[in-house]
Amino acid sequence: MILVVDSGSTKCDWIAVDNNGNQLLEKMRTKGLNPAILPEKKLRKIIRKNEDLKANREQVTNIYFYGAGCGTEKPKALLKGVLEEIFVNAVIEVEEDTMAAVYATINSINEAAVVCILGTGSNCSYYDGEKLHQRVRSLGYSIMDDASGNYYGRQLIRDYYFNHMTEDVKIAFETKFNVEDDYIKYNLYKQPNPNAYLASFAEFMFLHKDSEYIVNLIKKGIRLFATNMIMQYKEELKTAPVHFAGSIAFFSQNEIKEVADEMGFRVGNFERRPIEGLVAFHTNKL
Repeated sequence: MILVVDSGSTKCDWIAVDNNGNQLLEKMRTKGLNPAILPEKKLRKIIRKNEDLKANREQVTNIYFYGAGCGTEKPKALLKGVLEEIFVNAVIEVEEDTMAAVYATINSINEAAVVCILGTGSNCSYYDGEKLHQRVRSLGYSIMDDASGNYYGRQLIRDYYFNHMTEDVKIAFETKFNVEDDYIKYNLYKQPNPNAYLASFAEFMFLHKDSEYIVNLIKKGIRLFATNMIMQYKEELKTAPVHFAGSIAFFSQNEIKEVADEMGFRVGNFERRPIEGLVAFHTNKL
């Protein structure tokens, strides 16, 4: 049994296939396994809580894990150690989530492209057809992650409290969410995964895209992301398309294309959930 895994900070998708690429189990989902944020004990607990993974752990021969927080060696080694402890017979490869986005969006394995992730967090890299290149090292959700779910959640909360929302959007926002200040502070400062909590507000934008305020908010975040991340690759952009993975990107396609026209880069493919593309990529290698 081979497990192909795509993990963000909020959720983690697991697909099991056999050596012929046939899917063996229904797609499994756990909470996100971000080793840059979660301690070893919590990572272990999340995996062991899933009954299907627990029941089949000794049958797993290979794991191809792509995840948020796996871009540097220390958290990558931490997660690999947890996986090796649970899946005792498996050969395990752990890569950063950007590689999942690359394999899921490029048109061929040798295609050069700038590849972006806009999900709970955000990232951007250049794939030259063989290797991945990053010009900016992420410092996480509290400082970076422009145009991500947690960025938009933070902006929505700020705009609500600073009275920058239009009245109709403000009423809809306070109807949908608990906006009591102590409740928000409790989730931000005393609960695990504040980045995922912030990202939970982002869906609101896509339910209210008839509002000019919302459309402008989305484009403001994308412009920041393009300026700070995509434009790091000005030379590469002369020939390479820009592909996007993640739910925020998928539901912001029109706004991304408008900003691309403004800033002069060429938009390529959109992939909401990279896991399907990952399974196809690894199945073709079997």
